Amino acid sequence: MEENSFEMNGLLNAACQEEYKYAQRQGFGKQHIGTKLMLVVTELSEALEADRCGRHADVERFNKNLPMMLRNLRKADLQERDEDKIKAYIKAKEEFKKNFEKHIKDTFEDEIADAFMRLMDLCGEYGIDIERHIMMKAMYNEMRPPKHGKAY
Repeated sequence: MEENSFEMNGLLNAACQEEYKYAQRQGFGKQHIGTKLMLVVTELSEALEADRCGRHADVERFNKNLPMMLRNLRKADLQERDEDKIKAYIKAKEEFKKNFEKHIKDTFEDEIADAFMRLMDLCGEYGIDIERHIMMKAMYNEMRPPKHGKAY
């Protein structure tokens, strides 16, 4: 394994801090570590159930509508009158939400994203340098036998 092959330049740690701040703004506040961990497990359970039911994100259909939604958001930024800008922005956000709920929400991929976001919130709250820990664990795992010496 090359030295520094897992260097992430602080982007993941910064994203964890942002996710923690977002959770605070949304009113989640500080939670017991056990609660945070079980919420990750809950998201993973929801991902399993989505997969069992064949609910997977239809990214292709979502993306077909995305250029129009992004165009509308840009148009909202270009409006001269504030009232028009606000209306266009609200309409574009509503279109995005509707499209997301139709093609992405409650799918396997959506629930996996939720699990990651919960873990990022936890890392942000507890100041875990997850980039360093991922790098150290990956380097350690490189030294382990196949299947870490177990049958499966």
